[in-house]
Amino acid sequence: MKTLPLVALILGSVAPLQAQTLDPASQEALAATLGLLRDPTLRGPAIAGNPQAAGIDTQLQGLAGSPELAQQIYELAAEIFNDLTRNSGGDVGKMSRTLEDAKRDPAAFAAMLSPATRERLREIAVKISDRPR
Repeated sequence: MKTLPLVALILGSVAPLQAQTLDPASQEALAATLGLLRDPTLRGPAIAGNPQAAGIDTQLQGLAGSPELAQQIYELAAEIFNDLTRNSGGDVGKMSRTLEDAKRDPAAFAAMLSPATRERLREIAVKISDRPR
């Protein structure tokens, strides 16, 4: 599942159990981050202004092989970020630790995702593995 570590990198570049309620500031930050991940017109300038994000985007584009699949991966990243934020109650330290752990144990990270997000991850992983090289 090469997709999950890359998604963890994406989330780590945008990031400053049971779901918890977020305070208003965390809800606003979550909405802004999800918008950035989902909307290419917002994402483009953010990537252009951040060398780390630009490098990750280049990796993602190479992995995806098409703009359409790249967009689906960004949308998956948004779903995962939503799960991660809600599971941590918006605690940035906990989110960072979870992303670090995900690099070492992607399967355990995937297990903490919602069933719908895990299914979406599987679908995209299949698309990536099935695409011609």
